[in-house]
Amino acid sequence: MSHTTRYALSRIGQALLTVFLVYIVVFVIVTLLPGDPVSGRLSNPEYGYTADEISEMLVYFNLDRPAWEQLWVALERLLHGDLGLSYASNLPVSTLLWSGVPSTLQLAGTAFVIAIVFAAAVAVGAFFLPTRFGGGVLRAFPSLFLSLPNFLIGLVVINVFSFQLGLFVLSDFRSVDSLIYPAVTLAIPASAPIAQVFISALDTARSEQYATVAVSKGIGKFELLTRHLLPNAALPTLTITAIIVGDLLGGSIITEAIFGRNGVGSVVEKAVGEQDVPVLQAAVVLAAVLFLAINLVVDLVYPVLDPRLRRTVTA
Repeated sequence: MSHTTRYALSRIGQALLTVFLVYIVVFVIVTLLPGDPVSGRLSNPEYGYTADEISEMLVYFNLDRPAWEQLWVALERLLHGDLGLSYASNLPVSTLLWSGVPSTLQLAGTAFVIAIVFAAAVAVGAFFLPTRFGGGVLRAFPSLFLSLPNFLIGLVVINVFSFQLGLFVLSDFRSVDSLIYPAVTLAIPASAPIAQVFISALDTARSEQYATVAVSKGIGKFELLTRHLLPNAALPTLTITAIIVGDLLGGSIITEAIFGRNGVGSVVEKAVGEQDVPVLQAAVVLAAVLFLAINLVVDLVYPVLDPRLRRTVTA
């Protein structure tokens, strides 16, 4: 087995261990919350359950056992790919989550592409434009966008483009506009740290000796950027881009709530109100898996981009 293969397997093992730890932490946090997520709801007179029926439900969901036994049962199910049943609807958790996954991934993926394009445009524009001709303004964009929360941007977008200009209708989820406007709302603050790191990395690379020598030889700005600066600015930018994926997944929940989109966000929002532990655990694990998968890909790409890291991996 090669060193590169061992390195990849090691990173995959660390990612899987992290998923299990996240699952356990969520279980502990939710279990420590006051109140019983099932008996408290079933004892409501509106449901008409008897005491015997409530007891049977507690046994069915293993809530009559100590917390550590509940956790052990949940981990056994997770190893077999079973996320359990929803306390609220008695439906498989996987069914509830997967019903919203396509919409959420579509939103997060579109926002990710927009954020990358916008961040690259701001960073490259700041590189080419002198400070007095707009470069300084472009450099101020990341700090401005970073300070704007998703819900504020979303409310402004809805008020201006939907209520004032009538460019899209919130209730029409099949139109392209129903995806673009929430994606832009999510992408604006997500693009800020990417652009900030990209600009800083380009400035650092441009101050290096090899860039100075290249400029002294008469190389143009565009060739300097593409041949010398971009390869060196790629690693830090790639790192922050991978981290931003987690922000997009978390921000999509708020954005979906603002725009009334049906996705994982609406499922999680309902599960929080109902203390639906299996659904909350599965949602967090899903987000952790996606986040870790992106970071794992980035870790494996690092040695490809930087020969020094390649030597470190194979050493």
